[in-house]
Amino acid sequence: MELKTVLIWIFLISLLLFIGLLAASRRTSRFEPHSVSGDRGMAVLAQKYMTAFLLRSYAIFMKIPPLRYYVRKVRSRLSFMHMYAEFELRRKTMMLVYAICLTFGLGMAILTWMNPSVLFFVTLLITAAVLQGLFLDGFVNRMERKLMEQMLEFLAAVRHAYHRHGMVIDAMEEVAEGLGEEIGSHVHRINEALTAPRQQEALEHYYETAPNRFLKAFAGISSLVMEFGDKTARQGSVYLRAIASLTQEIHLDLIRRNKLDYLLKGLHVIALAPIFFTRPIEIWARRNFPLMDQFYLSKAGIVIKAVIFLVILVSYILLQKLKNEEEASYRAADITYPWEARLYKTGWIRAVVHWFVPARTSLAYYRLTQLFKDSNLKMRVEWFQLRRVSLFLAGFISTVALCLTLHMAAQSRILREPPEHAVFFGTLSPQEEQRTARIISMENAAMGELGMSSQAGYDAALKSAEMARDLHGEIVGQDELKAMAVRILDKLDRYNQEYLKWWEVAAALAAGCLAFEAPVWLLCFQRRMRLADMRQEVYQFMTMVGIFKELERISVEEILEWLYVYAVIFKVPIERCLLNYSQGAEAALREMKEEVTLEEFGRFADKLLLAAEKITLAKAFDDLEHEMSYQFERRRLEYEKSLDTRAGLGRLIGFTPMYSLVFAYLVVPLIWMSFKQMDLYFEHIQKI
Repeated sequence: MELKTVLIWIFLISLLLFIGLLAASRRTSRFEPHSVSGDRGMAVLAQKYMTAFLLRSYAIFMKIPPLRYYVRKVRSRLSFMHMYAEFELRRKTMMLVYAICLTFGLGMAILTWMNPSVLFFVTLLITAAVLQGLFLDGFVNRMERKLMEQMLEFLAAVRHAYHRHGMVIDAMEEVAEGLGEEIGSHVHRINEALTAPRQQEALEHYYETAPNRFLKAFAGISSLVMEFGDKTARQGSVYLRAIASLTQEIHLDLIRRNKLDYLLKGLHVIALAPIFFTRPIEIWARRNFPLMDQFYLSKAGIVIKAVIFLVILVSYILLQKLKNEEEASYRAADITYPWEARLYKTGWIRAVVHWFVPARTSLAYYRLTQLFKDSNLKMRVEWFQLRRVSLFLAGFISTVALCLTLHMAAQSRILREPPEHAVFFGTLSPQEEQRTARIISMENAAMGELGMSSQAGYDAALKSAEMARDLHGEIVGQDELKAMAVRILDKLDRYNQEYLKWWEVAAALAAGCLAFEAPVWLLCFQRRMRLADMRQEVYQFMTMVGIFKELERISVEEILEWLYVYAVIFKVPIERCLLNYSQGAEAALREMKEEVTLEEFGRFADKLLLAAEKITLAKAFDDLEHEMSYQFERRRLEYEKSLDTRAGLGRLIGFTPMYSLVFAYLVVPLIWMSFKQMDLYFEHIQKI
């Protein structure tokens, strides 16, 4: 069975499954209680069958190792939404797995059917492996945004209920019913934790599973108000002010996300569109300009095609990174056991890696460890160096393999290269195509007779051409035989020049060095992007301290315990401060200040140090209101500048693939063909 036939069947089956899954999911989601009994029965039946199919698929996929890995990956990304409903989590996981697999399966089938090439299919597999992760990130980001929107409604309802009851638990119980699916489960968990006999343990368990810091903050504030009691300050109730601050933070985050979505809307489609036009442009050019075959099948044509495909992929990834709100969605990395650690256990690998690990007392080692700390990378220097060495080998071997592949493709193209002709527009007639194919066959036979050696002379090439003519029984004149001998010598010379050059090995070494330095550059970029996250987190610390300082009995240690729960970036230094706090508050706070290089965090730590030693918390932060107003305006200005910068970068990145396709894949070949045809015309003029 041919490749196109297989792809057509894959496409049809995937399309039917995708349509059935989409229809069933929509019918289930649009089920209305007031519909007639027949429609209700059909909807319930469809829901039953779909749920059973998805749960059964989950059990089957978990038995197959590759599928089990991917299902667990998707499940981990969705667990924060359905952590308390196992069957719902499995159902949503399988729906997303099927949607991703069918979507990318359809796309790969269509593109491979348009360009049936094994190399192109492998490239599509690599691209799909990257894009599915970005697609999953986008889906999770939409769920997070929906959760935040529902949280705004919940906080507004709690505010009104608290005005009526004056009790946290009563207000939450009143608004717990009728909430959205995303926020409802979390509200019930918070309510259970606040009413549990061991409230602190229940809250700590919830903090480990909370999807965002806003829910953590709400749970912590509610717990503190229940413990210390509410207080009516000059600005009103402490609890209501805390809810207002949380609402303001969520509003600011949502406005930024929505505006960024609006500014980058449609750019993903524009960036991916050129991938569908590379093959049609090539077919049109080769059909109407015969000389274009030489360009598109040459090494330059293959490299340009690979570069365009790489530009499309990189542009899509960069757009997704711009849209993913990394400033707001940063999460502290968990301590994991990476693949480098498993490889490092091998003796000879450990011995090789030690050559690349700087001494512990050297400046390079200190810079690496400081970079790990600033970018929140939980990894040993030895493992990181193993990653860099692996990337060096991968870059070097991949570049050498690419060069060898290009040489083999060039040799194959030389063997299929037709004689130059004077046809500029249109295509060859069938008779000319047949004659060209016979001449190519004769030239290849003559080259085989010469043993593919570039040392053959003109007389030997002419003699082998005559033998090939007699063997094929073609009527070829003496002038054509002489021209054929010249072409044979030229082809043999170019054929034997296709070998791995020294400069290609040097280019492979350069590519390996770039890959070796890439992890360090990435960490430097993450450290730079993390600076905005660090300032934002300090601002949120100050916002919450401004609320808690009104509580008279609260201490600095209790503030630190709460900040540890709420923190993301500064979680590790705060944790160390709490561990050492009992041995000396001043020393622990000073150590926390010295561990973080951010100036704003240093000032915040100084105020905590004053509150722990000499004065009360309220006096230490007496200028907090003025500082908060300045910080809020500063954040708003930084957000606007960041959005304008991202919008400009997004437009530039989004249209880069289209510009690259038009210029590199159409304009450059046309210019090359014009010069080639001009040389051919000059040769014909000189022969007249």
